[in-house]
Amino acid sequence: MRILVVEDDSLLAEGLTGVLSRAGHVVEHTAMGKHADQLLAEQPFDLVVLDVGLPDIDGFEVLRRLRARHSLVNVLVLTARDAVEDRVHGLDLGADDYLTKPFSLNEFEARVRALLRRIVLPNARWSIAGMTVDVAGKRLKIHDKSVDLTPREWGLLELFLTRPGRVLSKDQIAESLFAFDEQLSANAIEVHVSRLRGKIEPAGVHIRTVRGFGYLWDGDE
Repeated sequence: MRILVVEDDSLLAEGLTGVLSRAGHVVEHTAMGKHADQLLAEQPFDLVVLDVGLPDIDGFEVLRRLRARHSLVNVLVLTARDAVEDRVHGLDLGADDYLTKPFSLNEFEARVRALLRRIVLPNARWSIAGMTVDVAGKRLKIHDKSVDLTPREWGLLELFLTRPGRVLSKDQIAESLFAFDEQLSANAIEVHVSRLRGKIEPAGVHIRTVRGFGYLWDGDE
């Protein structure tokens, strides 16, 4: 995967780029918001690790411009600001996840893995049984009728679509949906799966509970 790290703290940037490079990613780094904006306008990336406090334009402005260009690239915002208002502002601008400094590298790596697992082809469309899924447009139709999903339900649906025939444990689901909810309990996962199951089963698509293991997507019936 190709990742852009936008961070003006040289020590932190070195640590993050090192971790990502060792994980096999192609990493580019810039310390300036304007340079990041230029790179994102001209080159494709799979993930942006974006600091808010930059020397020229701040990360929020970089994010605003990115989404104004209708880019779907995943964005992990890094910031020393821990106010709820700042977090909400970042998410409203289109951030996919938000990590407050200081943080552990283990947590950073887990969030990166969760975001990268959500990547599917931007123009991907899935037709399964009586269900049609437009991934880019976030549109779901069951027998040609539109069905609304919450962000967590979309995360679950995309996770199952990209892992057909595999049993997903609650831990795997929790890690994948980490961007939506930092403390996703086992009971909460059961609720989200149940709600998604209820919405898609009229199409003849099933999410089966495999006791002691997790959930299995079954779209073949």
